[in-house]
Amino acid sequence: MTQTLLPTGLRFRTVAEDELRGANDIFRAAMHNKPASDDFWASLRGAYIVDRTFGAFDGDRQVGTAMSFPSSLTVPGGAILPAAAVTFVGVRSDYRRRGALTGMMRAQLQDCVARGEVFAVLHASEPVIYGRFGYGLSTLTRTVRVRSPRAALRPEVPVAGTVRLVDKDEVVPALRSAYPALQRARTGQLGRPEQYWVLGYQRRLDHEYMLVAAHFAATGEVDGWVMYEPTKSGDPLAGDDLAVLDFQAVDQGVANDLWRHLLGVDLIDTITAYHRPADDPIEEMLVDSSAARSERDDELWVRLVDVPAALAGRTYGPADPVVIEVVDPLLPSNSGRYRIGPQGTERTAAAPALTMTVDVLGMLYLGAHPPANLAAIGRIAVADAAALPAADRLFAVDRPAWTGTIF
Repeated sequence: MTQTLLPTGLRFRTVAEDELRGANDIFRAAMHNKPASDDFWASLRGAYIVDRTFGAFDGDRQVGTAMSFPSSLTVPGGAILPAAAVTFVGVRSDYRRRGALTGMMRAQLQDCVARGEVFAVLHASEPVIYGRFGYGLSTLTRTVRVRSPRAALRPEVPVAGTVRLVDKDEVVPALRSAYPALQRARTGQLGRPEQYWVLGYQRRLDHEYMLVAAHFAATGEVDGWVMYEPTKSGDPLAGDDLAVLDFQAVDQGVANDLWRHLLGVDLIDTITAYHRPADDPIEEMLVDSSAARSERDDELWVRLVDVPAALAGRTYGPADPVVIEVVDPLLPSNSGRYRIGPQGTERTAAAPALTMTVDVLGMLYLGAHPPANLAAIGRIAVADAAALPAADRLFAVDRPAWTGTIF
């Protein structure tokens, strides 16, 4: 078991089997939650992979934790590349600002390199933290709130299939087999391995009151679903609320039917759908568009672990090639100059038109942030301003990238 020692005196290594529950206790405490009960831990244990769970140790005392599970990321052009989904990150409050997180993030990135993963991805509870480790905010989303009593779909919104509630023991097998086809539906979506289904579904089905409504195509196949939680509003004169935690649809026709199901649930005052795509047309689907309101939110933070593989793995729009320089202090083999064009990418010794740190490359990689916008706010150093319009066209995508997987 390899250990790394920082000048702080802390050591960093993967944990042992009997240290996993302590790692989870540290994470839960960092989120201001009490330790998991025996029953809850029995459900959650399957989300952990021992040799992908790192700990920070002060002597024998575990003071920090960070875990990842193997996943994949759909990139522009439709290729699916290997990624590490980073989660369960936490440090004891009495060890903050002592290098615990830095040591774990470095060890984890080196582990991703050794495994051949092209990306590390995460959802950031504190967005100011992760830029210094090379993560950039790569997809944007919105939280949609619909006042159900005022919301009715326009009569011309078409019907594409049928929707029914899925029995508890059917949920994971049915959804897990259907998801691979959905992952290819949009840039930014993530693979969902076994650990995700434990974390995102099984623990909730075991310990919370969750409902899942699946959409069935004419062929009988599942091609979308919503997972939602009814919650009491606290007002005896008002309806309850629905919190939609997973909303997957292979196309807009399926999404139409799933919205129709949600709006048809009786005794509901407000539907809150988290992590919806920026281009979800729910307002335009309603007779009264003002019944829906939304706000922008951060979604997936992407860290390019293997810059050459990531740049070569996606496609680019029609434009003249642009030479960019990437600076990556934590993984210096990524640093260098790359010529990017519609025909592909290559390392080059040519002078760069644009220079950026690896976190900024993560911001523009999936098309959420045009390079010209990032240059205008000082995030990209520009040696040749004429390259900015070409870079915008190269990195542009037809539809906003979206992930839709919470972990």
